[in-house]
Amino acid sequence: MKVVAFNGSPKVNGNTAQSIRIVFEELEKEGIETELVQLGGQKVFGCSDCKRCRENKNNRCARQDDNMNYFIEKMIEADGIIIGSPTYFSNVTTEVKALIDRCGYVAGANGKVWLRGKVGAPVVSVRRAGSNFTYSAINFFFGINEMIVPGSSYWNMTLSRDPGDVQKDEEGIRTFRNLGKNMAWVMKKLNA
Repeated sequence: MKVVAFNGSPKVNGNTAQSIRIVFEELEKEGIETELVQLGGQKVFGCSDCKRCRENKNNRCARQDDNMNYFIEKMIEADGIIIGSPTYFSNVTTEVKALIDRCGYVAGANGKVWLRGKVGAPVVSVRRAGSNFTYSAINFFFGINEMIVPGSSYWNMTLSRDPGDVQKDEEGIRTFRNLGKNMAWVMKKLNA
Protein backbone atom coordinates (compact mmCIF):
# COMPACT_ATOMS: atom_id res chain seq x y z
CA MET A 1 0.00 0.00 0.00
CA LYS A 2 1.11 3.52 -0.74
CA VAL A 3 0.17 7.03 0.36
CA VAL A 4 1.11 9.99 -1.80
CA ALA A 5 1.03 13.44 -0.21
CA PHE A 6 0.96 16.74 -2.03
CA ASN A 7 2.72 19.62 -0.30
CA GLY A 8 0.72 22.63 -1.44
CA SER A 9 3.11 25.07 0.20
CA PRO A 10 5.83 26.70 -1.88
CA LYS A 11 8.10 26.11 1.14
CA VAL A 12 9.66 22.71 0.51
CA ASN A 13 10.44 22.17 4.20
CA GLY A 14 7.89 24.49 5.78
CA ASN A 15 5.27 23.60 8.37
CA THR A 16 2.99 21.88 5.87
CA ALA A 17 5.74 19.53 4.68
CA GLN A 18 6.89 18.90 8.25
CA SER A 19 3.30 18.11 9.27
CA ILE A 20 2.95 15.63 6.41
CA ARG A 21 6.20 13.95 7.50
CA ILE A 22 4.79 13.48 11.01
CA VAL A 23 1.82 11.63 9.49
CA PHE A 24 4.24 9.65 7.30
CA GLU A 25 6.18 8.43 10.35
CA GLU A 26 3.09 6.64 11.62
CA LEU A 27 2.19 5.24 8.21
CA GLU A 28 5.71 3.92 7.70
CA LYS A 29 5.64 2.22 11.14
CA GLU A 30 2.67 0.27 9.76
CA GLY A 31 4.58 -0.76 6.63
CA ILE A 32 2.86 1.69 4.30
CA GLU A 33 5.01 3.25 1.59
CA THR A 34 4.94 7.05 1.41
CA GLU A 35 5.86 9.64 -1.19
CA LEU A 36 5.92 13.41 -0.79
CA VAL A 37 5.21 15.33 -4.01
CA GLN A 38 6.04 19.04 -4.14
CA LEU A 39 3.00 20.86 -5.54
CA GLY A 40 3.44 24.37 -4.12
CA GLY A 41 5.49 26.62 -6.38
CA GLN A 42 5.05 24.28 -9.36
CA LYS A 43 3.65 25.32 -12.72
CA VAL A 44 -0.06 24.47 -12.54
CA PHE A 45 -3.06 26.30 -13.91
CA GLY A 46 -6.71 26.35 -13.00
CA CYS A 47 -9.30 24.47 -15.03
CA SER A 48 -10.26 26.22 -18.28
CA ASP A 49 -13.53 24.24 -18.53
CA CYS A 50 -12.63 22.99 -22.01
CA LYS A 51 -14.50 19.72 -21.32
CA ARG A 52 -12.04 17.72 -23.43
CA CYS A 53 -11.43 15.34 -20.50
CA ARG A 54 -15.12 14.38 -20.82
CA GLU A 55 -14.65 13.69 -24.51
CA ASN A 56 -11.32 11.88 -24.21
CA LYS A 57 -12.10 9.82 -21.08
CA ASN A 58 -8.43 8.82 -20.76
CA ASN A 59 -7.82 9.82 -17.11
CA ARG A 60 -5.81 12.81 -18.26
CA CYS A 61 -6.33 16.53 -18.47
CA ALA A 62 -6.25 17.71 -22.08
CA ARG A 63 -4.19 20.73 -21.09
CA GLN A 64 -0.50 19.95 -21.66
CA ASP A 65 1.27 23.17 -20.63
CA ASP A 66 1.82 22.29 -16.96
CA ASN A 67 2.50 19.35 -14.63
CA MET A 68 -1.09 18.40 -13.72
CA ASN A 69 -1.10 15.03 -15.48
CA TYR A 70 1.94 14.02 -13.43
CA PHE A 71 -0.05 14.79 -10.26
CA ILE A 72 -3.07 12.89 -11.58
CA GLU A 73 -0.86 9.86 -12.27
CA LYS A 74 0.42 9.99 -8.69
CA MET A 75 -3.17 9.97 -7.40
CA ILE A 76 -4.11 7.05 -9.65
CA GLU A 77 -1.15 4.98 -8.36
CA ALA A 78 -1.85 5.65 -4.66
CA ASP A 79 -4.07 3.83 -2.17
CA GLY A 80 -4.20 6.91 0.05
CA ILE A 81 -3.88 10.62 -0.68
CA ILE A 82 -2.89 13.47 1.61
CA ILE A 83 -3.34 17.02 0.42
CA GLY A 84 -1.47 19.54 2.54
CA SER A 85 -1.92 23.27 2.37
CA PRO A 86 -0.99 26.30 4.38
CA THR A 87 -3.85 28.71 4.94
CA TYR A 88 -3.73 31.69 2.59
CA PHE A 89 -6.45 34.21 3.39
CA SER A 90 -8.70 31.51 4.88
CA ASN A 91 -8.31 29.00 2.07
CA VAL A 92 -5.98 26.67 0.16
CA THR A 93 -3.07 27.83 -1.98
CA THR A 94 -3.71 28.42 -5.68
CA GLU A 95 -1.77 25.25 -6.53
CA VAL A 96 -3.98 23.13 -4.24
CA LYS A 97 -7.08 24.74 -5.73
CA ALA A 98 -5.87 23.88 -9.25
CA LEU A 99 -5.18 20.29 -8.13
CA ILE A 100 -8.62 19.93 -6.57
CA ASP A 101 -10.47 21.44 -9.53
CA ARG A 102 -8.66 19.73 -12.37
CA CYS A 103 -8.18 16.31 -10.75
CA GLY A 104 -11.79 16.41 -9.64
CA TYR A 105 -12.99 17.28 -13.11
CA VAL A 106 -10.87 14.54 -14.76
CA ALA A 107 -11.96 12.00 -12.15
CA GLY A 108 -15.62 12.88 -12.69
CA ALA A 109 -15.23 12.66 -16.46
CA ASN A 110 -13.94 9.11 -16.00
CA GLY A 111 -16.57 7.89 -13.53
CA LYS A 112 -14.49 8.66 -10.39
CA VAL A 113 -13.15 5.09 -10.57
CA TRP A 114 -9.57 6.05 -9.71
CA LEU A 115 -10.50 7.97 -6.56
CA ARG A 116 -13.57 6.11 -5.27
CA GLY A 117 -12.80 4.14 -2.12
CA LYS A 118 -9.30 5.55 -1.61
CA VAL A 119 -8.39 7.03 1.74
CA GLY A 120 -7.90 10.80 1.80
CA ALA A 121 -6.77 13.22 4.48
CA PRO A 122 -6.16 16.96 4.62
CA VAL A 123 -3.15 18.42 6.47
CA VAL A 124 -3.32 22.13 7.19
CA SER A 125 -0.98 24.70 8.68
CA VAL A 126 -2.18 28.11 9.77
CA ARG A 127 -0.76 31.07 11.63
CA ARG A 128 -3.83 31.71 13.74
CA ALA A 129 -7.30 31.31 12.17
CA GLY A 130 -8.99 30.35 8.91
CA SER A 131 -7.86 26.75 8.87
CA ASN A 132 -11.41 25.37 8.91
CA PHE A 133 -12.06 26.67 5.40
CA THR A 134 -8.81 25.17 4.12
CA TYR A 135 -9.58 21.87 5.88
CA SER A 136 -13.11 21.88 4.45
CA ALA A 137 -12.06 22.70 0.87
CA ILE A 138 -9.80 19.65 0.79
CA ASN A 139 -12.40 17.43 2.48
CA PHE A 140 -15.06 18.54 -0.02
CA PHE A 141 -12.78 17.22 -2.79
CA PHE A 142 -12.46 13.87 -1.02
CA GLY A 143 -16.18 13.66 -0.31
CA ILE A 144 -17.44 14.41 -3.82
CA ASN A 145 -15.03 11.81 -5.19
CA GLU A 146 -16.41 9.12 -2.85
CA MET A 147 -13.20 8.78 -0.89
CA ILE A 148 -12.94 7.65 2.74
CA VAL A 149 -11.73 10.28 5.21
CA PRO A 150 -10.42 9.08 8.59
CA GLY A 151 -10.60 11.39 11.57
CA SER A 152 -8.13 12.27 14.28
CA SER A 153 -8.22 13.64 17.81
CA TYR A 154 -8.73 17.16 16.40
CA TRP A 155 -8.91 18.74 12.95
CA ASN A 156 -5.71 17.95 11.04
CA MET A 157 -4.05 21.31 11.51
CA THR A 158 -1.19 23.03 13.27
CA LEU A 159 -0.87 26.55 14.60
CA SER A 160 2.44 27.57 13.08
CA ARG A 161 3.82 30.55 11.22
CA ASP A 162 7.56 30.36 10.81
CA PRO A 163 9.11 27.17 9.38
CA GLY A 164 9.61 24.75 12.25
CA ASP A 165 6.85 26.14 14.47
CA VAL A 166 4.92 22.90 14.03
CA GLN A 167 7.60 21.21 16.14
CA LYS A 168 6.45 23.39 19.10
CA ASP A 169 2.75 22.54 18.64
CA GLU A 170 2.24 19.49 20.87
CA GLU A 171 -1.46 19.17 20.09
CA GLY A 172 -0.81 19.49 16.35
CA ILE A 173 1.86 16.79 16.48
CA ARG A 174 -0.47 14.50 18.48
CA THR A 175 -3.24 15.14 15.95
CA PHE A 176 -0.99 14.29 12.99
CA ARG A 177 0.30 11.12 14.70
CA ASN A 178 -3.26 9.99 15.39
CA LEU A 179 -4.18 10.77 11.80
CA GLY A 180 -1.34 8.57 10.55
CA LYS A 181 -2.41 5.71 12.83
CA ASN A 182 -6.07 6.04 11.80
CA MET A 183 -5.22 6.31 8.12
CA ALA A 184 -3.09 3.14 8.34
CA TRP A 185 -5.87 1.31 10.20
CA VAL A 186 -8.49 2.23 7.60
CA MET A 187 -6.22 1.31 4.68
CA LYS A 188 -5.43 -2.07 6.20
CA LYS A 189 -9.14 -2.79 6.77
CA LEU A 190 -9.96 -1.83 3.18
CA ASN A 191 -7.15 -3.97 1.76
CA ALA A 192 -7.66 -7.02 4.01
